[in-house]
Amino acid sequence: MLGLMSEKTIALVTGANKGIGYEIAAGLSALGWSVGVGARDERRRTDAVAKLRAAGADAFGVPLDVTDDESVAAAARLIDERAGRLDVLVNNAGVAGGWPEEPSAIDLDTVRRLVETNVIGVIRVTNAMLPLLRRSAHPRIVNQSSHVGSLALQTTPGVDLGGISGAYAPTKTFLNAVTIQYAKELSGSSVLINNACPGYVATDLNGFSGTRTPEQGAAIAVRLAALPDDGPTGQAFDDSGVVPW
Repeated sequence: MLGLMSEKTIALVTGANKGIGYEIAAGLSALGWSVGVGARDERRRTDAVAKLRAAGADAFGVPLDVTDDESVAAAARLIDERAGRLDVLVNNAGVAGGWPEEPSAIDLDTVRRLVETNVIGVIRVTNAMLPLLRRSAHPRIVNQSSHVGSLALQTTPGVDLGGISGAYAPTKTFLNAVTIQYAKELSGSSVLINNACPGYVATDLNGFSGTRTPEQGAAIAVRLAALPDDGPTGQAFDDSGVVPW
């Protein structure tokens, strides 16, 4: 397990100032890791770091807007200067559109906004951090996906995924496909990359209508971040096991 490394594990969680992201940061901190709190809002980022530190965490702020090239590049430089490597990247930052949302009536700007953050943002951050991850003995990447991104579940009769989602669900399907391609590219390396499905969590993305707490939703990402070297790669998981693509 990464927690048994002689050097303190360095992790970065995007969108970590609130909700599931904050609880992922807290969960990784509880393992004794040093955790970068990635967030674009300075006040919320500062408050989150202060709260984590007050609880005994080794947390540090990372100004990070996943939709901005320079912001992501600056975040990579900050981590390089601080630690010289990155052991774990959790791509948690994401946005949601309306729900339910029929594709025939959707605003195209909404689609572009969601793809830019939920898919391109993940690619942008991952590619910027890969050189640092390759310096780690046990690099891990965890992408925050969702059950609604599973084509298998979406096409299974009787499975209730909350109605039609013209933009958000397809971005998670897109993300799943991207993760598979990264896994193929990184096959044979020590990098393990997997997707976490937190379940229906009460966050501001859904107006706090979810049935799970952010801490419960964070648990699978924390587990995937701490996979042993012989752990799986290129798959999606929830608390119960593998989620079909």
